[in-house]
Formats: sequence, structure tokens, C-alpha cells
Amino acid sequence: MHPTPPFNALAARRLREALGMAPGHVAYGMRAQYGLVISPDTVMAWERGLAAPEARELTALAGVLWCSPGDLMSAASTLREHRLARGLSIDDMARRVGLDAAAYRRMEDAGRWRGNERQSAALADLLQLPLRDYVTATGQNADLSELLRSAVTTRWQAYVKPTAKLLPLSKQHLEQVLGALHAEYQEKMVGTLNWGSDNDTGDAGRAFLDHIVDRFWELAHS
Repeated sequence: MHPTPPFNALAARRLREALGMAPGHVAYGMRAQYGLVISPDTVMAWERGLAAPEARELTALAGVLWCSPGDLMSAASTLREHRLARGLSIDDMARRVGLDAAAYRRMEDAGRWRGNERQSAALADLLQLPLRDYVTATGQNADLSELLRSAVTTRWQAYVKPTAKLLPLSKQHLEQVLGALHAEYQEKMVGTLNWGSDNDTGDAGRAFLDHIVDRFWELAHS
């Protein structure tokens, strides 16, 4: 059972009112055009934030209100939510990224993208997301964090290629970012060691590692 998409209740009401429609008109349109039996009270509950439409209902509501599903959604974060925001079916999404539908569905259900480099490039081109949002949508934040932690605590050069598999960034840019990140961590560790306190060293190191993904994006975008 999938959670309901993040619904923007205020946007739904404003779009309906801009079309001069009453909740009953919306309910009638969803029934006549999409075969969904929705009452005017349900439409009003959606607009008041008391309930939210399921994926099929969201698509139908967008059709009746002459907008895209994305216009009725709050910020999408998962692969499924981004697909729904673009009004794409499982089959459409799978075909456009070069996967069979069953394989794509398994990835979406698991919240973990497992496509190869060509398929990942197709997905990035389709979603057109900022890189950080792309990593979140594909469920790879934990993988990125683990790679970055290893890169700064050992030899960062060994982690350029694995990181490049996650992120569509050039090798040269990744080398610069990972090298800078490694230097910052090592400088911080040397500095705290010079203070002569083991506790300070451990605290400083843990604090840096806890926020390493944020620092990575700062360096990547600078």
C-alpha cells in the first residue's frame, strides 16, 4: 500500500475557483471522465486538508481542473512522487529510462534506484531535477554519505569512480571536491589533536562526518 502523494490542498481550491467550478462539478467530472465515484464532500475534504486523493484520484482531479498532477502536489521527494507529478504511468516511465516495467516498479517500491549509467542518465534527463534532489529521489543519500565518510578518512582518490556512478558530475570536478573535503577533514583532525584532548578530537570528527553530505553539496556547487 503506497502512501498518498503529497497534496497541495490550497492549489486545488484555487484552480477549481479559477475555473468557476463548484465541488459538485469536480465530482461529476471525475465520475463522467474517469469513472471515479467521488462525492462533493470528498472534494471539499481534500481542499480543506482533511483528506488527500490517492494516485489515480490525483490524476483524475488534475484532468478535471485542466492542470498537471504536479500542480496539485506539494514538493515531491520520492521517485514515485516525481513520476506522478509528471503524469507518467509505470509503463511510460520504464520505457523512457530503458527498463522493463516490472524492474522499474520494484525499484520504485523499494525507494532505491538500481539502474545502470545509461539508464541513470536517462532518468536524470527525464526528471530534470537539481542534483541534490535527484540523489534524494533515487534513494541514494545513504550511499553517498557512506562513500564520502570513507573518502575523507582514507584515500579519497579511490572513491572518485564509485561516487561518479551515483552522480552525473565530471571526474575532474569530483576530484576537486573530494580532495577539498578530505583536506578539510584532515586539517580539522590535526588541529584538534594539537589541542591535546582525545574527546575534542572525537567530537570534532563526528560533527564533521555528521554533516559531510551538506558540506559536499556546498563544495560541489561553489
